[in-house]
Amino acid sequence: QVQLVESGGGLVQPGGSLRLSCAASGIIVRINDMGWYHQAPGKQRELVASITRSGSPNYADTVKGRFTISRDNAKNTVYLQMNSLKPEDTAVYYCNAGVVTLQGVRVSDLQVWGQGTQVSVSS
Repeated sequence: QVQLVESGGGLVQPGGSLRLSCAASGIIVRINDMGWYHQAPGKQRELVASITRSGSPNYADTVKGRFTISRDNAKNTVYLQMNSLKPEDTAVYYCNAGVVTLQGVRVSDLQVWGQGTQVSVSS
């Protein structure tokens, strides 16, 4: 079993900052792409940012210049630094990772999701 555990969400005023973390645990051979998605009430889950194993980032247009994604491969952890937060950033943020793991003697590629962490931006 592979698990992703997010932390760092909370309530912040507009213009404030938060840093999300997501740590993977379990039987991990390798983690490929990692990413952050968000889902606001009544809306579909959307990609916020992703990062390749070598560190190349990709951002949604709505967060470019405000959010920074990074990862520590030694710690199997991905981060999302969120600055200049806006009320429209309010959502549940989910971590996602493409994980190569062992299931018995078989090598498997899994898409794993975290449980989500709430980010609320309000005055």
